[in-house]
Amino acid sequence: MFLTILGLLALAVLIRIAVFAIKWFMAWLGRGKPIRRAAENREVPEEVRKIARQLDDYHRYKDYRKDIGKPVRLNARQLMVVARAEGIVRDDYVNHMRIGWYQIVILFLVGSVAGLFLEEGWMYLTAHIVEGRYGLVWGPFSPLYGVGAVLLTVISLQLRKHDAKWWQIFLVAMVVGGLLEQVTGWGMETFMGAVSWDYSHVPGHITKWVAVPFLVMWGFLGIVWAEVITPWLLELIGEPRTERQVAFVFLLAVYLAADIFMTLACFERRAQRDAGIPPRNTFEQWIDENYSDRFMSSRFQNMVIEGKKG
Repeated sequence: MFLTILGLLALAVLIRIAVFAIKWFMAWLGRGKPIRRAAENREVPEEVRKIARQLDDYHRYKDYRKDIGKPVRLNARQLMVVARAEGIVRDDYVNHMRIGWYQIVILFLVGSVAGLFLEEGWMYLTAHIVEGRYGLVWGPFSPLYGVGAVLLTVISLQLRKHDAKWWQIFLVAMVVGGLLEQVTGWGMETFMGAVSWDYSHVPGHITKWVAVPFLVMWGFLGIVWAEVITPWLLELIGEPRTERQVAFVFLLAVYLAADIFMTLACFERRAQRDAGIPPRNTFEQWIDENYSDRFMSSRFQNMVIEGKKG
């Protein structure tokens, strides 16, 4: 499982690099938010602000391009100044941000989807296995990665606000990662009768779901998440600006809550069917008809449910 987390981290870093490259290119072209910020930011030298304003005006006011004249491009050194100024603005914005349910829902959704696709891609590339590794009965979600994304982001933000040192971030990430794996693994086996990973064969394992090598990896993941991913991710999500955005994310939250509830109900009925317990009401009868053992095995192909694969 942790190799998948590392893959998710690598994917996030690659996406961050791609976004930076796009911003750099757009700044070179003289378009986009980096240029507008550079034109307004007092931390940027006057020469850069002057060129930035010219570039911004040139691309904003198309009807006046002949009057404005073709502006001078920013050179590599000036682009670096713009990039540093962007970092200052972004860090200031993120460090004063208050995380609410709006950001948490989006973080959970993005983490769940990205983690699932990355895990499936990783299994195909490393083991040539194609199987559904879903965590919920509806939709392409793996909630473990969603919870991990939320926890890492929220904790990273608090550590950044308190100017935590790298070793403090490392230790906190180790504890958070270990607790997440322990609680999730134990809860799945205890309440759902399902096992999705097992570290018993790993040297240095502490429990069935926690091992020292992976705790160390969690620590390094926390450092990169706090310093690289959190500022970029939270700035990207931002604050809701319209009622439509709030309504849309609220509907997503309701859907995800219903999905989690149905998943727990389906696993509970699966365990009851294995124990020979008949449905006690219409809802449980409906689950048996629509979410049978065959469906559960097909949907959760990577899990061992009550001693049986899938």
